[in-house]
Amino acid sequence: MRGKRVAVLMAVIALVSGGPTADAIVGGTPARISDTPWVVAVTTTDGQLICGGALVAPDKVVTAAHCVTLKGVVGRNQRAPEQLRVVAGRTDLRLQAEGVEAAVASVWRHPEYREVVQGDDVAVLTLGRALPYRTISLGEAGDEGVVLGYGRTAENAPPAMTLRKVTVPILSDQECEQKEPAFRPGPMLCAGRGGRDACTGDSGGPLVVRGRLAGVVSFGRGCARPDEPGVYTRLAHYRSALGF
Repeated sequence: MRGKRVAVLMAVIALVSGGPTADAIVGGTPARISDTPWVVAVTTTDGQLICGGALVAPDKVVTAAHCVTLKGVVGRNQRAPEQLRVVAGRTDLRLQAEGVEAAVASVWRHPEYREVVQGDDVAVLTLGRALPYRTISLGEAGDEGVVLGYGRTAENAPPAMTLRKVTVPILSDQECEQKEPAFRPGPMLCAGRGGRDACTGDSGGPLVVRGRLAGVVSFGRGCARPDEPGVYTRLAHYRSALGF
């Protein structure tokens, strides 16, 4: 899911019982899990799509903090591990014979996370078992990246439920600050100038630059709206906290 600011954030809350989120890939093309075996989906125990994620170790998934946060809950608002599942090795989430599903043993959410637009939107899921898929290493931002996810293909469409990808330009911090008032250089990066974007259901999913994981989908305003970038958590900023 991916938080697209106030109006869209509220709509996303209804969809995922929690945090502001991003949507599925808009303006993209079908992708194959065989080419990107480290892409995973984070779901409820009954198979409802919550977010995307990336396998960074056989038993570790990086996703967004808002994906493991329940909104409107007094007191403890972090999702319990037993409420989550990770689906790996599946191009089409509806084909349950493909890939594997893994229980989540524990959840680490960045301790400074409060709201998606304030940053620190990163979490790590430790799985109950190691998965037999190739992992992806953390990397740095560049001139362009590829975003992958199972989410919506238009702002008001249902989730695609099949893996899709899109290439987006990565913007300078200066351009990001002009376009998105909540942007924080360092912890965040932004990408896209409209027409191609992540959307609801894609939150927590990977932004890949030169074959490495540079960011996770965090928030934005709508999906692929003209001249509107998406905002991502810049993982290089959190490398020591993540320990990868």
